[in-house]
Amino acid sequence: MAESKNLLHQYGIEVGTYLHNAPPAVLYEEALSRDKSSALADTGALIIYSGAKTGRSPRDKRIVEHEDSAGDIWWGDINIKVDDHTFMVNRERATDYLNTRDRLYILDGFAGWDPEHQIKVRIICSRAYHALFMHNMLIRPTAEELADFSEPDYVIFNAGAFPANRLTHHMTSKTSIDLSFERQEMVILGTQYAGEMKKGVFTVMHYIMPKKDVLSMHCSANEGDDGNVTLFFGLSGTGKTTLSADPHRHLIGDDEHCWTDNGVFNIEGGCYAKAIDLSAEKEPEIFSAIRYGTLLENVVYDEKSHVVDYHDTSITQNTRASYPIEYIPNAKIPCVGGHPSNIVFLTYDAFGVLPPVSQLTPAQAMYHFISGYTAKVAGTEMGVTDPEATFSACFGAAFLVWHPNKYATLLAEKMQKHGAKAWLVNTGFTGGGYGVGHRMSLKHTRAIIDAINEGALANVPTVSDPIFGVGIPAEVPGVPSDILTPRNTWADKDAFDRSARKLAGLFSNNFEQFKEGCTPEILEAAAELEAVTA
Repeated sequence: MAESKNLLHQYGIEVGTYLHNAPPAVLYEEALSRDKSSALADTGALIIYSGAKTGRSPRDKRIVEHEDSAGDIWWGDINIKVDDHTFMVNRERATDYLNTRDRLYILDGFAGWDPEHQIKVRIICSRAYHALFMHNMLIRPTAEELADFSEPDYVIFNAGAFPANRLTHHMTSKTSIDLSFERQEMVILGTQYAGEMKKGVFTVMHYIMPKKDVLSMHCSANEGDDGNVTLFFGLSGTGKTTLSADPHRHLIGDDEHCWTDNGVFNIEGGCYAKAIDLSAEKEPEIFSAIRYGTLLENVVYDEKSHVVDYHDTSITQNTRASYPIEYIPNAKIPCVGGHPSNIVFLTYDAFGVLPPVSQLTPAQAMYHFISGYTAKVAGTEMGVTDPEATFSACFGAAFLVWHPNKYATLLAEKMQKHGAKAWLVNTGFTGGGYGVGHRMSLKHTRAIIDAINEGALANVPTVSDPIFGVGIPAEVPGVPSDILTPRNTWADKDAFDRSARKLAGLFSNNFEQFKEGCTPEILEAAAELEAVTA
């Protein structure tokens, strides 16, 4: 399927045979005939394996330090520096590997549903799996748009089947994911996990959008029939995807969005849902999307029936499903919406001390946004015997480029300008911490979200939480009033007070790293919590 103009020559790649924006049927054929790890699920989805890496490799991500962008970047453990020479060494290593293949795959697509802020992305890869994945995750161009695509804004060279050279300067392993904002290129070596491409595009948007006063966000979004938009922020396991896939509302997107002067838009053209314990009963919209065109990553299936066992985590707990967003029946196409009315921060509080729902002041919203709290539960990881607090700035620290204050300030400005309310919703424990209390009822959590979306909590009287200072509603339709104040649900009140102060102290300790560069409003909210724990 080579074309009259070879799209690879300009990159120093001389492979003459490549498939350009091949449709899923062709990519299925390519994967099933050329990739020994592929199989067909009984639902028609394509099963594939990513190899040794079944998740992202954040410690191996590098950004080129360049005078044009160095002053913008939040350097440290998230954004690790690499020089341009090393980037080019890795780039050449990637193109050398791609040149050894007998055929390659090129996928051109868009990131961002708003034409004003849309970028063109090109993927060059050696596995049909990666091309199908990005076919699902990018916004798919029409035939006319593809004919006019011309040169992309960013190019990703995915040579993940070939390792980085550990002796190369700045390399710490055989895996390297390198991004240059100046060259507008990304190079992947030593990992075939497809999510690196998706999050690479997100990192690009996290850099270029704030330069235009557009807030890039790691969140899901949905919209009611009346145009009421809600954003859901939350780390893995908090219910972000589940709660946003509401059969009574229209899904704008499940993971990556931007907030402009005109409203919100989805960055992606698809969804990348966790598949662990997936069932038709718990998540019917996602379950029904597992069909022809969907990519199932690292799942276990019965070799006779090809029925997938979503409870089997023998390969990884990070099993995934990638599918076009239109596979969700109530998806809104194009994936854009107005200004959000509600911002929901989801947290899985395994300490059992945060209220099921609380309203946040603008300063508190900035503080909780920059904190990005959830908790690990005992038994989920080796060595974890008690709940462990996990903080990820802006609910997505791994993808931030600017200092978190940049995103928090943009969020506060847009919330104030458009009158959005902020809510903290605990999907974790009540009546005690892990091992004593019990998980919040999904039924009650859905009732809370419904009440927020319907405006039923907007004018309800609130009581200030004595530790965290957030406003606890006096009543929520469909939720027992006796669980709204967490201390009341604990049999041992002294134990509650100790746990609450412990968690508040963890918040304060985590915030120390952000004090420099934060606005007075955020510092004021932090000081109020510090006073309680002093």
